[in-house]
Amino acid sequence: MPRTPYAALLRLPGVARLFVVSFVARIPAAMVGVVLTLHVVTSLDRGYAQAGVVAGAATVGMALGAPWRGRLVDRFGLRRAIAPSVLVESAVWVCAPRLSYELLIGAAFVAGLFLVPVFSVTRQSLSVLVPLAQQRAAFALDSVAVELTFMLSPVIGVVLATQVSTVAALTVVGVATVAAGVLLWWANPPTRSAAPVAPLETDGAPDGTARRLLGPALVVVLLAAVAAAFVLVGTDVALVASLNDAGRAGDVGWMIALWAGGSVVGGLVHGARHRSPSPLVLVALLALATVPAAFAPGPYRLAVAVFVAGLPCAPALSSINATLVRLVPEQRRGEVMGWSGTMGTVGNALGAPLCGFVIDRSSPGAGFLTAACVGGGIAVAGLVVLALTRHSAAGVPVAADAPAPEALGTPAEREVSAGTASGAGDDERAEPGRLAEVPQPRRSSERLGHTVRRRVRRVGRRPSAGVRPPSP
Repeated sequence: MPRTPYAALLRLPGVARLFVVSFVARIPAAMVGVVLTLHVVTSLDRGYAQAGVVAGAATVGMALGAPWRGRLVDRFGLRRAIAPSVLVESAVWVCAPRLSYELLIGAAFVAGLFLVPVFSVTRQSLSVLVPLAQQRAAFALDSVAVELTFMLSPVIGVVLATQVSTVAALTVVGVATVAAGVLLWWANPPTRSAAPVAPLETDGAPDGTARRLLGPALVVVLLAAVAAAFVLVGTDVALVASLNDAGRAGDVGWMIALWAGGSVVGGLVHGARHRSPSPLVLVALLALATVPAAFAPGPYRLAVAVFVAGLPCAPALSSINATLVRLVPEQRRGEVMGWSGTMGTVGNALGAPLCGFVIDRSSPGAGFLTAACVGGGIAVAGLVVLALTRHSAAGVPVAADAPAPEALGTPAEREVSAGTASGAGDDERAEPGRLAEVPQPRRSSERLGHTVRRRVRRVGRRPSAGVRPPSP
C-alpha cells in the first residue's frame, strides 16, 4: 500500500505520463514573456513600456483564445482541436525573430490566440483519469508542477537571451512550443469519460437535475480566479519594487524562488489532506497572508513574509480547478477551464497596473496592501453572494415561534405533520418524492362518532322491503 496520496495517484493508469508531458509542454509558455521582453528591449532597442505592449498583446490573445480553444476540445476532441494551433504557432515563431516591432505586436497576439491549451487540457484530463476521492491531491500536484515550471523556465529564457542572443531564445521558444503541441497530440490524454458524468453540484431540485452552466456558484469561482491572480501579480510587482528601493535588485530571483517554494510546500500539504475549505476561503487566506510583507522592515524578514505569502497559493489555485470540475458537465469542462484561464489573465491585467499606480504614489508596502485588500474583498464578496443565494433557494423562512426541526420526530413523521398542518383538500395529490399528505378531518372525532351512530340507528328503523341482500 502506498503511504502518501501522491504515490497512489501516480500509480493510476496514464496519470504519471500526463504529468511528465504537461510539465515539458508548459516550459515554452512559461518562458515566452521574459524572452519577448528582452528581445524588444535589447534587439529592437525599444523601451520597457513598448515591451509591455508586446507582452500585453500576447496576453490579450491568450485571454480571448482560451475559452474558444477549450470549446473546440469539447466538440472535436484533443487532436483535431490542437492541430491548427501547432501549424499557426510554427509559422508565427519561425517569423517572429525577424519581424519589426509593429509586426511583432500582431504576431504575439496571434501566438497567444492559438497557444496550445496545455494548462486547461491537463486539468481536464485529470478530471477524467483520477477518481473523485483523489482529485484534490491531483490538482494540488498539478499546481505544484506549475510552480516548478515557472521557477525554472524564465531562468532558461534569461540565460539563452543574455548568453547567446534573443533571436536564439525566441527560436528555442518557437521550437519548444511546436514540440509541446506535437507531444500533446502524440500523448492524446483523454478529455472525456467513456460514459459522460453529470456535475455533482445541483440547484437543489428534488429530482437532482444539474444546475445550468452559468450559475451563481460558477460565477463566484471564476471571480475567485480573478482575485487569486490579482493578489499574485500585485505581490510580484510589490516585491520587485521593494527590493529595488532597498538597493537589492539582485535578490529578486531567489526571493521569487522562495515565494514559489512556499507555494510548493502549501500545495503538497493541501493535497495530502482529506478535506478542504471553499476556494473563496483559500483566496481570502492568500490575501491575508500577503499583509505581513507590507510591514517587513528588512530583506530577511521580507523573505520570511514572502515564503508565508506563498503557502496558500497552490492550495487556492488547485481548489479553484477542483471546484470547477465538480460544477460543470464533462462535455463543457474544456470551455470552462478556458474561462478560468481568461479570468486569471484579467486578474493579471488589472492587478499589475493598479498596484504599480499605488506604489508610484506611495510605497512598495502599499502595493502589498492593495493586492491583499482588492483580492480579499472579491473573495469575501463571493462568499456573501453564495450565502445569499443559498438563503433565497431555501424557500420561505420558518416562523419565529415554530418548533425546532429536531422536536418534530423522525423525517417521515415531519413530512406527515407538514402535510397534515397544511390544510390541503381531499382532492390534492402528494408531490413526487414526498409522503402522501393526510387530510385534516372536517369534524372532531367525538362529533364524527356521534353522527355515525345516529345514522346507523336510523337505517335500522327503516323497512327492509326492497333491500337486496348482499351477495354470498
